[in-house]
Amino acid sequence: MGRGDLSDAEWERLRLFLPVSNKRCGRWRDHRQVIDGILHRVRTGVQWRDLPERFGPWKTVYERHRQWSADGTWERLLQQVQAEADAAGELERDISVDSTIVRAHQHAAGARNRSAANYLLKGGRASRTPGRDAVAESRRPPGGGGAGSEGLGRSRGGFTTKLHLSADGRCRPLSLVVTPGQRADCTQFRPVLEKIRVPRLGTGRPRNKPDSLAADKAYSNGPCRDYLRRRGIRHTIPEKADSQAARLRKGSRGGRPPGFDEERYKKRNTVERAINKLKHARAVATRYDKRGYVFPGTATAAALAIWLRT
Repeated sequence: MGRGDLSDAEWERLRLFLPVSNKRCGRWRDHRQVIDGILHRVRTGVQWRDLPERFGPWKTVYERHRQWSADGTWERLLQQVQAEADAAGELERDISVDSTIVRAHQHAAGARNRSAANYLLKGGRASRTPGRDAVAESRRPPGGGGAGSEGLGRSRGGFTTKLHLSADGRCRPLSLVVTPGQRADCTQFRPVLEKIRVPRLGTGRPRNKPDSLAADKAYSNGPCRDYLRRRGIRHTIPEKADSQAARLRKGSRGGRPPGFDEERYKKRNTVERAINKLKHARAVATRYDKRGYVFPGTATAAALAIWLRT
C-alpha cells in the first residue's frame, strides 16, 4: 500500500456503495486501484498522464473520476460516510459556513465550448454545419464567456474559483458549492445549506437541519437571516457596522439588534480549519480541472478522504 492509498478499513466502508457496472460493457477495472489513483492525483496535483503505473492506465483513472463527478457518485459516497458518522453519534450538528478562493492554473482555462447552433443528429452526433438559413450564434455562453460557465472568475491575478462550504464541529466538510471567484459569499448561503443531506441508515428522512450555525459578516444581511428564521435555525452572525449605524439612526423604528453569542462564534474556526484540511490536497488548493463539473468532484473526493480519516 502506497502513501495516501485506502487502508483495508477505509475500503470496506466504501466497497458496498460503489457502482458495479457502467451499463455499457463488462465490469469496471478494480475500483480500489482506480480510487487510489484518483486520491493520489487529488493529493499531489500531478497531471493525469503522469500517474504512476501501479494505478493502471491514466485514461481509465481520469474517465472514472470524470464520470463519477458528473453523475454524483462522489457526493453519494460522501453522504454515506456522513450517515455512518451520524449513526455512531460522531456527527456534530453545530456547523459553520464560509468560502475560500482557489487560484486556477493556466491549464484550467481553455475548455471547449459547444455552439448553440450545433444540431444533434441520430445517435447523439452533433452537426458542425448548420443549415443555410440558420442564424449564427456565439460559441460562448452569455454572461462573461466560456470561463464563467466553467466556474472560473476573472481577477487581476488571473482566473479564480470560489469554494463555498459548510463544516461540522469536527472540521469536516458537510456540503460544497463551486462558483466563479468574484461571486459574493451571501449569494450561495442558501445553496450551501440546502445541499446538506445526511441520510439515515435505517428508516426516516435525511437530516438537513443543523442545530446551530455560525458565519462571518459576509452573511450578515436580511435575506440570510430571514431564511434561517424560517427554518428555525439558531444562528450567530455579527452585525455589520453600517447596518448597525442605519438601525441606530432609525431609533425605535430600527428594531432590536440581532442576537450574538460570543462563545458560539469562537467555534466558527472549525470551517477555517476544514478549508485548511481541504487545501492540503494540492488539486484543491490550485485548480487544474478545466470542466466546471469535474472540480467539485475533486473537492468532494478530498472531503471524502477527510471523513474517512478523521
